[in-house]
Amino acid sequence: MRFYEYESKRLFGKHGVPLPTGSKVAHTPQEASAIAAEIAGPVVLKSQVLTGGRMKAGGVLFSDNPAAAAAAAKKILALTINGHTPRGVLVEARAPIAQEYYVGVTWDGVARLPVMICSDMGGIDIEEVAETHPQHIAKRNFSTLLPFSDFMAKELIASLNISGSDLNRLAQITAGLARIFITYGLTLAEINPLAKLADGRFVCLDGHVDMEDDARDSQKAILKELGIDPEEKRQARPPTDFEIKGVAVDAGDHRGVAGNVVEFDGDLGLVIGAGGGSLTLFDAIRKHGGRPANYCEIGGNPSVTKTCELTKLILSKPGVKKIAVMMNVVSNTRVDIVARGVIKGVIESGHKPSEKIAIFRIPGSWETEGFKILKHYGVEYCDRTVSMYEAAGRAVAKMRVG
Repeated sequence: MRFYEYESKRLFGKHGVPLPTGSKVAHTPQEASAIAAEIAGPVVLKSQVLTGGRMKAGGVLFSDNPAAAAAAAKKILALTINGHTPRGVLVEARAPIAQEYYVGVTWDGVARLPVMICSDMGGIDIEEVAETHPQHIAKRNFSTLLPFSDFMAKELIASLNISGSDLNRLAQITAGLARIFITYGLTLAEINPLAKLADGRFVCLDGHVDMEDDARDSQKAILKELGIDPEEKRQARPPTDFEIKGVAVDAGDHRGVAGNVVEFDGDLGLVIGAGGGSLTLFDAIRKHGGRPANYCEIGGNPSVTKTCELTKLILSKPGVKKIAVMMNVVSNTRVDIVARGVIKGVIESGHKPSEKIAIFRIPGSWETEGFKILKHYGVEYCDRTVSMYEAAGRAVAKMRVG
């Protein structure tokens, strides 16, 4: 779940991260004017939307007095960015900047540990810095079990040849960010840029926080404190009609999961599952050059009817040429039932299973019975001796053949 910028900053500020003067949200031009009057100096006004590209879209404006701030807020509040209507306008003091840094904490999937990242080239995407100036990035993993030491952050910062008071200030902020990350079950805590102002102060100019969805229950207190409804969905865009229908398919039958659908613009429908396996399969399709039409999870032993309805939904999307049904080795989902449901859905949609199913790779419970069904309908299938990556490659190759 992504936080708005102002929510991220409230969380940071609660734990001692320095923020720009003012840093309040306005919902009307009059409120923006009042905040600017309190600041009594140049201000920056930023649209509060859960999407990027604010600056290019005109969602970030500057003003030197309250009247100009009101006019800027009026423009921003009327501006839709990538389909998002702003929740408000963040008004903050603007001051001369001497140096911009990046500090962030996220998960290292390879090390299976959190990783602190710091750069003395803030203000641009950290991925771009990593690609063009790797010597300006330092990172370090740390344990979620052992006590966190400020010295870890100091060593990290010092490796960029930063010393003196700057080292101490940056280490304090970075260590605080690491503690926030662990305390609140986050998947990302990022400050970019973290600015050193001309007067020597450090302030968080922009910040991002992503919370693990499963952490919502344990973090109800902080969500309430920040004014975030625990049930609020925070997606990068509103759900499409196709995705809403996927939710309806899942809700219509309590047996299993078959409806966590995210729509894309490709031509290969994906019926995939097994936790992290579904993400792996999605990435494998992309790696092989395929174009997913959706990300659609299945698992937990859904009924034939539920699987059938999901398959029909996927095939109803314009542009979908074939579907790939792939999972990791499963013990909680019967292969034969999924096979029956998928084939039923393909036939009821008016297609031949042998032509519409690019690949079926679900090894596990009742697979012998499932494979017999697939063989009967001429569907290409494979067992666990074929890796998920290879199965994804076969599906993409079949799309090219037609």
